[in-house]
Amino acid sequence: MKIEQKETETQGEYTLIIKGQKAGELLYSVSPGRIIISHTQVNRSFEGQGLGKQLVKRAVEDARKGSYKIVPLCPFANKVIKGDSSLQDVL
Repeated sequence: MKIEQKETETQGEYTLIIKGQKAGELLYSVSPGRIIISHTQVNRSFEGQGLGKQLVKRAVEDARKGSYKIVPLCPFANKVIKGDSSLQDVL
C-alpha cells in the first residue's frame, strides 16, 4: 500500500494505491496557510479497512509539516478529525 500525492498551486490529491490498483482518494484545495479537504472516497471493494482514515491522517501529517491549517468541508474528513483529539491541532 502506498499513498501518492499530486499538487498544483491551488489543488491537490492523495491517491491510495494497493497492489497497483487505486483504492481511494482525498481531494483538497490549497489557499494561503490552509488546506481545504473537499472529498474523501474509498472504492467499494476496499471499504471497511480504515483506508479513508489513513488518507485523512496523511493529510494531517503533511499539514503539520507545512504549518497549514485544515478546513474539513468533506463530512468524512470532518468526522475523522473532530473525532480524534490528536488530530485537532490542525483545525
